[in-house]
Amino acid sequence: MARDLYSVLGVARDADEDTIKKAFRKLAVQYHPDKAPGKANEAKFKEINHAHEVLSDKQKRALYDEFGEESLQQGFDADRARFVRQYGGGRGRAGAPGGAGGVPFNVEEIFGGGGGGGASGDFGDLFGNIGDLFGRGRGGVRGGGGVRARRGQDVESEVTIDFVSAVKGTTVQLQREGEEPMTVRIPAGANEGSRIRVPGQGAPGMGGGPAGDLLLTIHVTPHPLFKREGDDLRLDVPVSIGEAYFGGKIKVPTPDGEVTLKVPAHTQSGQVLRLKGKGVARKGKEPGDLYVRFLIHIRTEEDPRVAEAVKELELPGEELRKELRF
Repeated sequence: MARDLYSVLGVARDADEDTIKKAFRKLAVQYHPDKAPGKANEAKFKEINHAHEVLSDKQKRALYDEFGEESLQQGFDADRARFVRQYGGGRGRAGAPGGAGGVPFNVEEIFGGGGGGGASGDFGDLFGNIGDLFGRGRGGVRGGGGVRARRGQDVESEVTIDFVSAVKGTTVQLQREGEEPMTVRIPAGANEGSRIRVPGQGAPGMGGGPAGDLLLTIHVTPHPLFKREGDDLRLDVPVSIGEAYFGGKIKVPTPDGEVTLKVPAHTQSGQVLRLKGKGVARKGKEPGDLYVRFLIHIRTEEDPRVAEAVKELELPGEELRKELRF
């Protein structure tokens, strides 16, 4: 039996969107395969992603609250499910989720299957008659069985990638239950909340109509050192007292590889240097910049020689802070 999606994320059924998002991000970092390898953690990570995909989507969440896991199956028809539940005389599977009213329903009736005789075939006829009463299909292209050709619904999903993959671009393997895996290219420069449209990978069309699209929302795990602001990147770089005072050349990582950076003589801690065009590069846009902030590090061991050297470098602290005011 599938686990309750609210329990998967550890949130209450009335949790708001912000609570659900925070719970997902916390669990995603904890069980991400890069941080916690292993099949059990990989399965847990997939379960967390699935729960967040449903509960973060208002429409999917509402259907899940009403019908349970059955509402997540491909081809589920909510209107048909409500009709069957209301007029089906309570006939259905024992233990099937029945929404707010707790009335069970037969899944095969919702998806238009036969289900072993009984009145299920009558429901198909009844819905066809209702469609005709309201003019369904008039003036449209009709496929087999007199059903108007209709484009399939777009399907929303989410994927979490690491910071470097988001900046440089990557490919991800996605697979919906019962379907072949697909490879999706995520372009360089994707950011938290970016959305990608994958044509033809949504719900199948009806009556020979085209399939909908897959709308993929990107989540990005943070980098331990780099921070992103738009297309600009920021990086704190430690330097020694000698490098700060005398200046020098140091190696600095960028998305394009290491570059050599000249530290100006007499650099102060917190001083920032810009590396033009070394930030995030997105197709059709000027690349961002990389801002390097120098942080002077001092030796921390107890050594009389170090103490004497520091005394030589000492400046009156009160004099340095005399301009500080609110």
